[in-house]
Amino acid sequence: MEDPRPEYIRMLPVDRLMPQEEMLEVAHPRRSLLIGVPKEISTQENRVSLVPDGVALLCRNGHQVMVEAGAGNTAHFSDHEYSEAGAQIVYSPGEVYKADFILKVGPVTREEMEWLRPKQTLFSAIQVAMQCEEYFRALLSKKVTALAFETIRDKTNQLAIIRAMSEIAGSTSIFIAAEYLANPEYGRGKMFGGFTGIIPSEVVIIGAGTVGEFAARSAIGLGALVKVFDNSVYRLRRIQNNLGMRVFTSILHPKVLVESLRTADVLIGAVHAHEGKTPCIISEEMIRQMKDGAVAIDVSIDQGGCFETSRATTHKSPVYKLHGVTHYAVPNIPSKVPHTSSQALNNIIVPIILDIGSEGGIENLLKRDYGVRQGVYIYNGILTNIFISKLYNLAFQDISLLMAAFH
Repeated sequence: MEDPRPEYIRMLPVDRLMPQEEMLEVAHPRRSLLIGVPKEISTQENRVSLVPDGVALLCRNGHQVMVEAGAGNTAHFSDHEYSEAGAQIVYSPGEVYKADFILKVGPVTREEMEWLRPKQTLFSAIQVAMQCEEYFRALLSKKVTALAFETIRDKTNQLAIIRAMSEIAGSTSIFIAAEYLANPEYGRGKMFGGFTGIIPSEVVIIGAGTVGEFAARSAIGLGALVKVFDNSVYRLRRIQNNLGMRVFTSILHPKVLVESLRTADVLIGAVHAHEGKTPCIISEEMIRQMKDGAVAIDVSIDQGGCFETSRATTHKSPVYKLHGVTHYAVPNIPSKVPHTSSQALNNIIVPIILDIGSEGGIENLLKRDYGVRQGVYIYNGILTNIFISKLYNLAFQDISLLMAAFH
């Protein structure tokens, strides 16, 4: 007897005709988080990790936030604003460190480590080059999970917080240069930029990354003549495309660089090293060639600096003169504009915290989100950052393997 079924059915494999099991996504139960925002104790750090708007959003989503009194003062966010947004104001670090999640800006200090307890999650910068082996051993002994701002990536695989802070640092470096160029003591009483009938300011930027691009944008916007140097033709081409205009670009050719420095009013060091310290690009002899009253800003000082004449300064005493050139070498330039920088940090951190709550905990999010997983350098007391492992000869385990073993 002929099979009465349609031909396309008869051609299907037998197993496709059998009842199939339905694969349903298993939703993780939402989790309410207790979040602590301590006051920064470093004199160089004026930012805060959460702003009142971020606190309000977290509270509306069922989370609790404790803010140490005065935590937002240096960024011009008052305790009253935090309280109105739904935060509980606490008056000691001991109280705020009772939270499950600790959100800081600067690296946790040895003093603050005493407040940490097992299974807590710590979000902060790490500044590897400024730490030591004993620091990491002490932090590992606390059995916490720690995420570094420097290595968290977004959906486009960009270093989200590094990029945001680099944009701010690039733009701010030009405004700093304008301030000191006009200063009668440290500069030449010269207005930054261009003015009708007067030769415009000349700005030399070393490095065509994010800092260099945003420094160039701000300088061009003020009418300056900009020259960008980098050792990568690809990065030079990219900065041309991103700026949408032709600017002077050159490979780091010593002769061309020295000629440009002789006429420069402002020098911006914007070199970024992916690991370790930045290379020294500008020698002391090159600085000697610059005009008296020129301004040199080493944004790379966070990683050791790219000028031979650079030495780290502070926000309270930011500049010094050497060979007639005013040097500005403050690590953490975004902290000079803490209100803006805090808002930028908040905009990246809050969505991550909301995702952790939605996923039912940090472990579930780390399994799913590759970008946030890249930020983890300690997982429950286990070192998961291979660079720190090699630098300080510490035992290391791959975070992806740890997540694969997590149920």
